[in-house]
Amino acid sequence: MSIAQDDLNLKLAGVDREVAVMCIACGRQYPVEAVNDGCQSCGSLLEVRHPLEALRSTLTPEWVKQRRSEREFPYNSGVWRWRELVAPFSNANLVTRNEGNTNLYEDARLAKYTGVDSLWLKHEGENPTGSFKDRGMTVGISHAKLCGATYVACASSGNTSSSLAGYAARAGLQALTFVPAGKVALGKLSQTFAYGAKTIQVDGSFDLALDLVRQVAHAAGVYLVNSINPFRLEGQKTIIFEAIDQLNWQTPDWLVVPGGNLGNTSAFGKALYELRELGLIGQKLPRIATIQAEGSAPFYAYYKNGFKDFQAVAPETVATAIRIGNPVNLPKAQRALEWTDGLVETVTDGEIMEAKAHLDRSGIGGEPAAAATLAGVRKLTAAGVIKPGEGVLGILTGHILKDTDSIVQYHSDPTLPGANAPVKVKATLEDVLKLLGL
Repeated sequence: MSIAQDDLNLKLAGVDREVAVMCIACGRQYPVEAVNDGCQSCGSLLEVRHPLEALRSTLTPEWVKQRRSEREFPYNSGVWRWRELVAPFSNANLVTRNEGNTNLYEDARLAKYTGVDSLWLKHEGENPTGSFKDRGMTVGISHAKLCGATYVACASSGNTSSSLAGYAARAGLQALTFVPAGKVALGKLSQTFAYGAKTIQVDGSFDLALDLVRQVAHAAGVYLVNSINPFRLEGQKTIIFEAIDQLNWQTPDWLVVPGGNLGNTSAFGKALYELRELGLIGQKLPRIATIQAEGSAPFYAYYKNGFKDFQAVAPETVATAIRIGNPVNLPKAQRALEWTDGLVETVTDGEIMEAKAHLDRSGIGGEPAAAATLAGVRKLTAAGVIKPGEGVLGILTGHILKDTDSIVQYHSDPTLPGANAPVKVKATLEDVLKLLGL
């Protein structure tokens, strides 16, 4: 298909009808091809606005079913299948690795552990580089290509850097990743190195690294792909589009997700809002529960204080993916909770790792931040907030191999719940049989 024909088809599908990039605070509008990580007038966050009323007659349940059946580029991607609700980019600018299409798991053991009857787990660790970041990265890097970028950059606690590095390599762009020194799991760093990104270790936290990379982006014209980039979140919305489609458009009562920089909380609220406006789901939205690690919980404190007087924190948690003390998506995340009557809860590192042991033993597995979802469901059910008969959709953010150090450390201590410590034996049949009690 020619680029000209591709663009014509997009116009006929309504992809370019009044798509706008707008400031969520002052309403200033920017061209789709502009490179911005914030409003130039008031400094607030930008978002992509889609012409929902115009699309309502097109994006019907029949359209969803037909699009799902298409397997040719780009609809074999679980992100670009929803392109009318993602971004108005032509096929020529798309950088994709067929991301998305992740499994939705049910497991009776994990449902019993959390105390609910109906538990579905959407495993975003099954994306190409092992985390949900790939959904946003395909959109961010495609936008970078549209904008003519040469360098693309991010600050990262690990998953963003590995995803950026992989997608930049596919696009032929040079990736720059700024990571907090000594604070990123080796599994994530190794991906970043291997894909060819220039890795800059910052002496400080993720939040300091993000501040630094934003300065670099402004000073040198480098394209920034952190979740402050509005196109990143458009890709992450498709987690919810896909999950609810997998549930045959029956919405759960709860949507539970780990919270770090709060990109997913923000994206999920927007996804649910848009689906409701399109008439694809009912008026009652699932309640979003954002789960933070107890040592990295500024959003929780802000929520408990009635969204007044936000205070950043010095973050510390075993769940490195959510070790963030000053989340950039705070206003959008607050809005998402207000739209969905949502809440914020915290879990300890001990609760996270115990939940991870159960998650891993189920054969599903996940990084510590993913296990925060399971720990959060368990805590909220025990407190009576989530009722046993309510349906819960939990998001698992990253693959089990993203943080092998935490796995080995946990299972090396036989006193911890679910620990599976290795044992040594002599290389004889008698010793093995004795160990196994056979």
